[in-house]
Amino acid sequence: MDYKELEYLDNYENSLLEELKNISRSFGMMDENLLSSEDIDYKWEEFASDYMVEAVKSINKFPEFTIGCAAYVGFAVAKWWDSDWGKGHNAKYESLLGERGFDDMDDFIMQKILGYDLKSTEASILSNIALVLAQASMDRIRKEHIETQSVKAFYILSRTLKVMFKIGASIQLKRMGYKYQKVNFANKS
Repeated sequence: MDYKELEYLDNYENSLLEELKNISRSFGMMDENLLSSEDIDYKWEEFASDYMVEAVKSINKFPEFTIGCAAYVGFAVAKWWDSDWGKGHNAKYESLLGERGFDDMDDFIMQKILGYDLKSTEASILSNIALVLAQASMDRIRKEHIETQSVKAFYILSRTLKVMFKIGASIQLKRMGYKYQKVNFANKS
């Protein structure tokens, strides 16, 4: 991949991240800054190749689900990070999958990792924001006019899923009470 292609992908990723942050803020799901941690980001790097195998198979039939589930992975990893990172940091991709594998990942994460009943208000809120963000991501991909099943399409999908994961993790961190706070280290003596 040459420099120009890499720059295009970086610009796409950064622009999509800003767009999805704005949408999340408009729903009260995020503050000004993206909440993140290197630990959480590393888990996406670990899970990305397994996720991409499923995504490539599913994207044409179920685009919103495929993209939206990356946010669910972010929800799950952020929850692990907060509650038991010793266990969560060793978790394998398979620990995100329900009885039907990738096909019920969203429900499995919602119930078994986040601990929400599927009919609960919390589940409804998270499901709705994941869907809205996935639809916005699909709109953005369509505006790029990329040839389907091309190398460029693969990289755009990969970058989109990474952004969705980051947004999902940030939303979950905010829901658990995390926020950036200015700290003054000035000596007051």
